[in-house]
Amino acid sequence: MPAYVISEVEMRDAAGFEVYRAIAAKTIAQYGGRYLVRGGAASVIEGSPPPKAVIVVEFPTMERLREWYASQEYAEALKVRQTALDRRLIFVEGVAPV
Repeated sequence: MPAYVISEVEMRDAAGFEVYRAIAAKTIAQYGGRYLVRGGAASVIEGSPPPKAVIVVEFPTMERLREWYASQEYAEALKVRQTALDRRLIFVEGVAPV
C-alpha cells in the first residue's frame, strides 16, 4: 500500500533551501519515492491560509518511507533543513489499489 509524505514548508534561507532540495530529491528517488506535488500554486477553499509551499511525495510503502526518513543519506538533508526552512511534516498511508 502506498504511503505519502505531506510537507508544508516555509523557506528561511534560499541558498540553504536549494541545497536541502537537491539532497532530498536524490534520496527520495533512491528510496523509491516520487514527487506528486512540489510547491505548485495552492488555493485555500476552507480553513486557514496555506503555507508558502506544499510538497507531496509518494513512496511504495510506509516501511520504505520510514527507511528513507531514518537513512544516513537523508540525515545530510536534515542538517541543512534546520536553518533553511520551517515545516510541518505528515506521514499518511494511502489506500490499497483496486
